[in-house]
Amino acid sequence: MRRASLLALSLIITLPAAAEVYQWRDAQGRINYSDTPPAAENAKKLRGAARPVTPAAPEEDASQAGTTDANGITPDAAKADAAKTDGTKADPSKPKTIAEKEVEFRQRRAATAEAEAKAEKERQQADERARSCEQARGQLVALQSGQRLSRYNSKGERELVDDAGRRAEIERTQKYIDATCK
Repeated sequence: MRRASLLALSLIITLPAAAEVYQWRDAQGRINYSDTPPAAENAKKLRGAARPVTPAAPEEDASQAGTTDANGITPDAAKADAAKTDGTKADPSKPKTIAEKEVEFRQRRAATAEAEAKAEKERQQADERARSCEQARGQLVALQSGQRLSRYNSKGERELVDDAGRRAEIERTQKYIDATCK
């Protein structure tokens, strides 16, 4: 179903690109545009139906050196246009095509999304660091308060922390705070 929808959408989008466009002035002097020429002969053809450009074989290139298609585009110009879509830089004096604008838009959107993701990651890291520092400061206050502290050993038994163990734990916690919490 999705494939059929995509095919129909691509056909609808390409139809205006292949249409012929005419310009003329009516009796009141207004400029009109249409895909069908008026009955009067004063219509100017702005854009003809585009012929699909296919890569030519080397022997065809020599025979088509001076030829142009319905839009007045030489085979060399068609190749140059195809090269632009391959990622090469366009001539800055010419206006950008819709495809070039689309590529730039997608690049800007990807860069913005990447910057937002990076900022979110940095924010989460800063929040985690702040939480960790707050816990370490609370533990340091408890160690310096002089209250009795106990821990559980590897057997799951409760052991009291002596003064030497308290001093070692205070030093370790203070070093962590000094290194992490600035």
